Amino acid sequence: MMPTTPTKVRALLPILPEKPGVYQYFNSDNQIIYVGKAKNLKRRVNSYFNKDQEGKVLALVRKIDHLEYIVVQTEADALLLENNLIKQYKPRYNVLLKDDKTYPWICISREEYPRLFHTRRYVQDGSLYFGPYPSVRTMHALLDLIHDIYPIRTCKHKLDNKTVESGKIRLCLEYQMKRCAGPCQGLQSKDEYNKQIGQIKDLIKGHIRPVLQSLYQQMMEASEHLQFKKAQQLKEKYELLQNYQSKSTVVNATLADLDVLGTLEDTDSIYFNYLRVVDGRVVQAHTIEVKKKLDESPADLLEQAICEFRERFKSDAKEIILPSEPKFALEGLDYTVPQAGEKKKLLELSEQNIKYFILEKSKRSELADPERHNKEMLVQLQKALGMDRLPIHIECFDNSNFEGSYPVGAMTVSKNGKLSKKDYRHFNIRTVVGPNDFATMEEVFRRHYGRLLDEGQPLPQLVIVDGGKGQLSSAYKVLKELGLEKRIFLIGLAERLEEVYKIGDPHPLILDKRSEALKHIILLRDEVHRFGIAHYRKRHLKGLVRTELTDIKGIGEETAMLLLQNFKSTKRIKEASLEEIGKVTGKAKARLVFNYFHLPPGNSPTASPAKAEDTGTAKKE
Repeated sequence: MMPTTPTKVRALLPILPEKPGVYQYFNSDNQIIYVGKAKNLKRRVNSYFNKDQEGKVLALVRKIDHLEYIVVQTEADALLLENNLIKQYKPRYNVLLKDDKTYPWICISREEYPRLFHTRRYVQDGSLYFGPYPSVRTMHALLDLIHDIYPIRTCKHKLDNKTVESGKIRLCLEYQMKRCAGPCQGLQSKDEYNKQIGQIKDLIKGHIRPVLQSLYQQMMEASEHLQFKKAQQLKEKYELLQNYQSKSTVVNATLADLDVLGTLEDTDSIYFNYLRVVDGRVVQAHTIEVKKKLDESPADLLEQAICEFRERFKSDAKEIILPSEPKFALEGLDYTVPQAGEKKKLLELSEQNIKYFILEKSKRSELADPERHNKEMLVQLQKALGMDRLPIHIECFDNSNFEGSYPVGAMTVSKNGKLSKKDYRHFNIRTVVGPNDFATMEEVFRRHYGRLLDEGQPLPQLVIVDGGKGQLSSAYKVLKELGLEKRIFLIGLAERLEEVYKIGDPHPLILDKRSEALKHIILLRDEVHRFGIAHYRKRHLKGLVRTELTDIKGIGEETAMLLLQNFKSTKRIKEASLEEIGKVTGKAKARLVFNYFHLPPGNSPTASPAKAEDTGTAKKE
């Protein structure tokens, strides 16, 4: 639908500059409802008002009262400004790439003798923050390793040169345990202390190689000076760090420092996973879920995600691996969209992390509320079909026959989003002659819903018929006869393109192929196929049994079924030897079957005894 252009906006559209910039849409209360970036402001803003819009974008345009714009020098400036404005104003129709959770950080305080600790509060006080760490266990393991290698202080004293010289702070238990070198008493110089802090920064960033080299060099120097105790202590620290390094995810030692950003999309959300690779090892990984607001695609949010993750993780990598080429360039950052090789594997690893994140999220939801997934699916189905009630009880129908022979109807049921097999029903068709799907559907509906009304049984909220407009019309005809057309929501599901037909709508409804709602009604349809065909085959087989094998005196229906299950057809039974039939039925019955097909009636030398012998057996079946 073509949106109506607000008067205040219409006056601006022709004079907008064809320059990079950021535009802001305001509602009638002068609130910013959307912020966007553009390579060409005039072309981008005009696109909202000079072409048909639908869905959430149309809802946004209808709310626009006026707009403002900011012209910038480069596309990169537009991207960064957009990101900052979204964070500042949090407009209703913009996606905010932010977690609900507060993840911990490792902080190196801004002091003369810095402290190292973890915190969930990010304070702009000049301290250095590393993280965030989605895994608290990983963060604590790293902190423990650092404290095992470096004897840095954990006390909260304000420590500076003046305090150290005064000697007012006494040595604590940490010093006695050799977990602190006593800088408070001047037992460790400021330069030596801060040299350790520098190595700790490298270690946290993932640059383990220079730290290992420094420890190795110190170890060799101590050994040369015959300081064997010190050399042994350094060796233990060196081995600790080597062991930590060996547990890192090794990608490829030849890869330089780089970032990886993978994406996946489902019906309502977009997922981003960020990997930080340092010296060929994955040192950080983080996944977030973003709820769609304007039916965005991953490509629409890619640049915003790049800015967010690089700022959040303080990344200065010169290269980032992506699934597609972004529209906006960032100065000093190279984009790589790999097609094969190690970098392609890194992108696949990132996408694999997203899949595990989704799986873990689903499992957590199931543990918290086992019925939550089904409730969400039913709400999704209700919205997609435009129902006024939640489809808690759904019934699905299908017919099966072969050239009009042995026609059957079948019904499958779901309740509260789960298949309810105890409520499945078969219908042996009584009144329809020949192959007539429409008449068969009418008979099934008339019998089933007539019985529910007579017995006062609860009715389903949603009924699905397998087929298109013809089957749907036949089913609706019966519901109208019974006065149920307003109490039951009826749809038809056409198999070829999974199109949904509704009464009174000439055009089919196409549901999102990835939606749980469509998957559920397809499951019901596939179930009714399986259930109906199984019953049809059973009836057809019984028909064959009655007309072919049960003509043999002394052979009952059960034995005939057993023979057909083993030999698959009457022709093969006729061709089988007496011994082969006997393996299935036993000698006595085998003789009856074999003689029936191979000897003229009355000429079997063993006919009378066999028949007399098997009469009693046949009565038992």
